[in-house]
Amino acid sequence: MKNWNRHNAISKFVRSSRKDSKMTQLELSDLTGVGLRFVRDLEQGKPNLMTDKVNQVLLFFGHQLTPKPISDETRRDLGA
Repeated sequence: MKNWNRHNAISKFVRSSRKDSKMTQLELSDLTGVGLRFVRDLEQGKPNLMTDKVNQVLLFFGHQLTPKPISDETRRDLGA
């Protein structure tokens, strides 16, 4: 199992956006229609979350998951 990464870009974005909006995790869960456990897992950086649910939360903040090119250095670090 992959380690959770609380500092990944999506986790940090959702956590900071929620806090900036002065919402609890429960309120975000209710407003986006995803479960409280999902919000908690998302903010904690769980590595295998369903992308449709991630997008449900991101869309609330006016964002969505999209492919992003990575640098050659990052690609080398991944072993690609």
